[in-house]
Amino acid sequence: MSWQTADLCDLHRPLLRVADPVFHSYGGLTQVEAPLVTVKLEQDNRALRTLLSQPGEGRAIAVDVGGDYCAVLGDIMADLAVKNGWKGLLINGYIRDSVQIKTMSLGVWALGTCPMKSAKVAEGTTQVSLAFCGLTITPGDFMYADEDGILISPEKLL
Repeated sequence: MSWQTADLCDLHRPLLRVADPVFHSYGGLTQVEAPLVTVKLEQDNRALRTLLSQPGEGRAIAVDVGGDYCAVLGDIMADLAVKNGWKGLLINGYIRDSVQIKTMSLGVWALGTCPMKSAKVAEGTTQVSLAFCGLTITPGDFMYADEDGILISPEKLL
């Protein structure tokens, strides 16, 4: 089924939360519709790597790094995501290896790029509610993202 975030807003406005316009698209997929898993990180991507090592089953991951300036996703982890069936990532933080990630069948939205990888300083927490960039995200919410923006819905729309 063909869809656009603008059309979903027209049809389902009361349900939707719209991300602030701060995210850039870095993945090879520019449109993603998927249920969300969540992870909260503190400059440490080990919990994200653990998630990406599990079967994605067409889901996406909302990642909150609090905007810390370090890359929590690079080409090796993005490749792991593709191989395990993850559809996309929404990262309130930064990535690196953007040229390679752009060639992968994965949707990636992040604040920007940073060549410095994350430190290994604190374990992350999965399946928690997140709040960033105008969004509140609960595990199991649905993400709809394309060139026009990112939407979060508490229920499947398509």
